[in-house]
Amino acid sequence: MRTSARLPVALRGYDRNQVDALLKRISQALDGGPPVSADEVRAARFDVVLRGYDNRAVDELLRECIRELQARAPIRERPGRPRAHPAWLITWIQNARFSGAGLRPGYDVRDVDAFLDRVIAGLRGAAPPVTARDVRESAFRVVRLGPGYDEQEVDRFLVQLASALEH
Repeated sequence: MRTSARLPVALRGYDRNQVDALLKRISQALDGGPPVSADEVRAARFDVVLRGYDNRAVDELLRECIRELQARAPIRERPGRPRAHPAWLITWIQNARFSGAGLRPGYDVRDVDAFLDRVIAGLRGAAPPVTARDVRESAFRVVRLGPGYDEQEVDRFLVQLASALEH
């Protein structure tokens, strides 16, 4: 992480002491000290003074710090979490039922169930989150004989799931 010593000074810029204090807290948090959340960094405001740090350079550095803090945050707090309430989505996914494919080819039951279990684990914060893009790009083996889900039903459900994860 860059330090404030490399930040350029501008005629009018952010108060150097305030910026240095926040950067010190962030650095300590990244080294295992008292935690600082990405939201705290986003909410930080600095006085504009004569001979302060260049605003754009500080803003860019803080964006880097936010990315680093998010990367080290517990899984449930990382970006990519859905905006919809996770408990509602978990219940909705668990209650989903698909018709059997019958004599037609269908998606392998084990593949679909394993994928939905992965989505639920991500919503619970026990695994990395599954994004709407992941849902759209999911693919399942097609079985001709054996337990298979109706492909159209699963595809419709996945479209709804991707939408719920986005909104």
